[in-house]
Amino acid sequence: MTPGTIDLAGVSTAYEGSDLPVIRGISFSVAAGEFVVVGGPNGAGKTTLLETINGMLPITHGRATVCGLDVAASGTGVRTKVGYVIQNFAFDPLAPFTVGNVVIMGRYGILGYGRQPGEEDHRMAEEAMRLLGIEDLADRSIGKLSGGQQQKVLIAHNLAKKPEILLLDEPFSNLDLFTRSFVCDILTGIADAGCTVVMVSHAFDALPDREVRILAMKDGMLSLDARCRGDEVEEKIRNLSGSVHA
Repeated sequence: MTPGTIDLAGVSTAYEGSDLPVIRGISFSVAAGEFVVVGGPNGAGKTTLLETINGMLPITHGRATVCGLDVAASGTGVRTKVGYVIQNFAFDPLAPFTVGNVVIMGRYGILGYGRQPGEEDHRMAEEAMRLLGIEDLADRSIGKLSGGQQQKVLIAHNLAKKPEILLLDEPFSNLDLFTRSFVCDILTGIADAGCTVVMVSHAFDALPDREVRILAMKDGMLSLDARCRGDEVEEKIRNLSGSVHA
């Protein structure tokens, strides 16, 4: 297996019950430790791209390999190696889970069916909470937190998994500018340590002070694949479409 790598070759995927592909003929390769920013207008296929990488959608054409695994044949195996922070989440205020519960759940997919987390699993969960600065919330109900705090909990949940690849869909959407910078520093650190980071975002004001990769999408296809510094991303996206939202 090849840790942290993504390779898509002519990939098209469609949602169940639809004859029309959402992404069409996508080809690119990502090396371990790359920091990738995926941009594009609403409906361009950005979230679908993340779901495809994570083995959540049927591939109708082409081939996708993630961490050396064929996504079509080994979607479950792929998901043990990939963390995925979704965009649209909502916790019921009465949800019977604490922050600590939610973060340790990130270990369950690694442990396998029926196995209970042990001392090392709890250590990894505590480490992830400390990294996000939420260790003091461990005993708080997840449903009672602010949107920004819940966002941090979901990131910690995925980091506890020790993923080779971390996918994030609009991770800054509930965060103020200061917290965006704080979270981005964490993401930069894990990318520097070898974890591949692929982030869908419309927020370009808190990107890493290092080279990043831009994958811009339009109408389900790749319209730009380039590398630049984080502070150059907005200009490149604007030049591509005339809008920071494309």
